[in-house]
Amino acid sequence: MGAFDFLLQGLATAAEPMMLLYALIGVTLGTAVGVLPGIGPALTVALLLPVTYRLDAAGSLIMFAGIYYGGMYGGSTTSILLNTPGESASIITALEGNKMARKGRGGPALATAAIGSFIAGLIATLLLAFLAPSIVKVALVFGPREYFALMVLAFVTVSAAFGDSALRGLTSLFLGLALACVGIDQLTGQARLSFGVPELLDGIEVTTMAVAMFAVGEALFIAGQRNHQEDEVTAVKGSVWMSRRDWARSWKPWLRGTFIGFPIGAMPAGGAEIGTFLSYATEKKLTKHPEEFGNGAIEGVAGPEAANNASAAGTLVPLLTLGLPTSATAAIMLAGFQQFGLQPGPLLFATNPTLVWGLIASLLIANAMLLVLNLPMIGLWVKLLTVPKPWLYAGILLFATLGTIGANPSSFELGMLLGFGVLGYVMRLFGYPIAPIVVGLILGPMAEQQLRRALAISQGDWTTLVHSPIAAVLLGIAALALIVPLILRARGKGQVLSQLAGDED
Repeated sequence: MGAFDFLLQGLATAAEPMMLLYALIGVTLGTAVGVLPGIGPALTVALLLPVTYRLDAAGSLIMFAGIYYGGMYGGSTTSILLNTPGESASIITALEGNKMARKGRGGPALATAAIGSFIAGLIATLLLAFLAPSIVKVALVFGPREYFALMVLAFVTVSAAFGDSALRGLTSLFLGLALACVGIDQLTGQARLSFGVPELLDGIEVTTMAVAMFAVGEALFIAGQRNHQEDEVTAVKGSVWMSRRDWARSWKPWLRGTFIGFPIGAMPAGGAEIGTFLSYATEKKLTKHPEEFGNGAIEGVAGPEAANNASAAGTLVPLLTLGLPTSATAAIMLAGFQQFGLQPGPLLFATNPTLVWGLIASLLIANAMLLVLNLPMIGLWVKLLTVPKPWLYAGILLFATLGTIGANPSSFELGMLLGFGVLGYVMRLFGYPIAPIVVGLILGPMAEQQLRRALAISQGDWTTLVHSPIAAVLLGIAALALIVPLILRARGKGQVLSQLAGDED
């Protein structure tokens, strides 16, 4: 069977009434959290992990994917009307979109963002469906050393992609790897780092860690900030629709943004923000109205928003085919898969094709739902911006606590939730990224298992890790992903210092 046949089967699964309900809940929640500044899809999926513990696996994962897509859609509303990007990927949208809103063109700005996101999401999801089987065929030949090299690549790229410092990213990663060692050794059956505590013999619960680091830590961090100034929401004036001229200026940026954002989202250490910046730079070079850029150019909203949404589908390519998370939300979705005893990767397409293709097909349905939800209900989403932050984050803390109790009713687990929540707050306070510690906890046991298998097969010969061409290439890419940013940063600092020296002379 080809990818098209699998996609049709997936659509039949995704069109079931309960799956449609899960998708609707996901896109609605995703749009709401995208609109609310400071709350991203990663935090929302983390909060819902314990709640969905006993629900249907396919439905829960479809809901998580809907939240991811919805969060990308909803972020444009905050950026355009509030000039407050909910995530780094929405910075460019705020730059041009808010200028349009201040000129009374908030409606067309929101419309081009929503329609561009729909078109980008549609094309990118189809690309995901048709590219995934080819990647799976390659990944099926992976042995222990190839999988270990892939895990190393995941560790390095996640550490380099999040945060301003590679050292801080690696510190966060190694903390996660250390926590992954807690519990029973998978090969020898010996207890490690449990300190005589029976609850630690099963290891640290990924769900508790994710909820604590992303939800509790974020709520404590926001509460600890003293800046409580109310943001001014720019009202939407006139029609929430686009003129013929707006359509003519938007359709090419939509397509260009899609084909820029999708491959960058699929790349290790790509990230949605890189695609949006590249799309903006492309539109600025190709525009026939250069005087409008920086003053509210519609191309500066259309292209980056398309790139932003296409990158979300691109992120799912390495996640589903290789089990490789390239964003914070993908890392939490990986925890969601493992919560149901599933491991994303090539074998998942063979063992659970109905689930995987249902998930991919649900993205097409979620895209259509999002277009219907976003433009007609813009007034409702704007009202969400008036929710007081103390209420919002108090609700997050309450929901996180109740969810953890529901999934694992244990005073020890609540203590872990509080402890890791405080750790998440301290890490944010000092600028340490959160995603690497969660990725280290999730992928650490798998990396250790594959490394020990590879060494057992080679009878302790460490050079076996580079004997395979695939493993050698993956390790080489990992080394480049670590070294190249350091060189670029050093060159940038050197240029700044030389300029300062020249100014002093």
